[in-house]
Amino acid sequence: MPERTQESTLESTQASTQAYWDTRHRRHDELASGGHIGLDRAGNEIFYALRLGSLLRLIGDTSSPGDPLFVLDAGCGKGHFARALARCGHRVDAFDASPAAVAHCREEGGGPRYAVRELAQWDSAWLYDAVVSVDVLFHILDDAVWAASLANLASLVRLTGRLLVTDEDPPARVPRGDYILHRSAAEYRAVVEPLGLRYGGFTPYGFRENRVGFHLFTRTS
Repeated sequence: MPERTQESTLESTQASTQAYWDTRHRRHDELASGGHIGLDRAGNEIFYALRLGSLLRLIGDTSSPGDPLFVLDAGCGKGHFARALARCGHRVDAFDASPAAVAHCREEGGGPRYAVRELAQWDSAWLYDAVVSVDVLFHILDDAVWAASLANLASLVRLTGRLLVTDEDPPARVPRGDYILHRSAAEYRAVVEPLGLRYGGFTPYGFRENRVGFHLFTRTS
């Protein structure tokens, strides 16, 4: 395929994905839009609570008003996790590619600083104790965009800090529908480990039939 045609196809795919998520955030409430649209509100409350509990265990239970953890929520959706992390005493930056989602976040307030950005575009004057990206990366179909996004998130983690990204843990990649591509831990490790982070394993959500969970990396150099 000619290079220009490949670029046009990639741009079209990215635009379609962005339009899908912006529309989804506009149409659904603050839980279903970034949760599971097949669940009722009570089901999504449980789904969010279980993920938040796992996230807090993996980040750690340290909380100090005078020395807060600096946390980045990458692909924050309507800000449920960002606000929860801020309530736990952390300093939170959060961003999403959906203007509708970020507008909702800013209306809700709750402490985090919000921006409209792509995963590969975020930069910061400081590094973070924890960079988290919940149910985002497996919605990026293009491998080059996925790798650039993941590498950028890894670059934002301070020494001894943690990168938490979510996906399934299949032995090989598994496509599902038009907007999902699950990748193996080996693919994540191939991008992240050369950047000075060590893989710490996979922690599944443990929610019903959902196979997604947290892949943990810690910066060692």
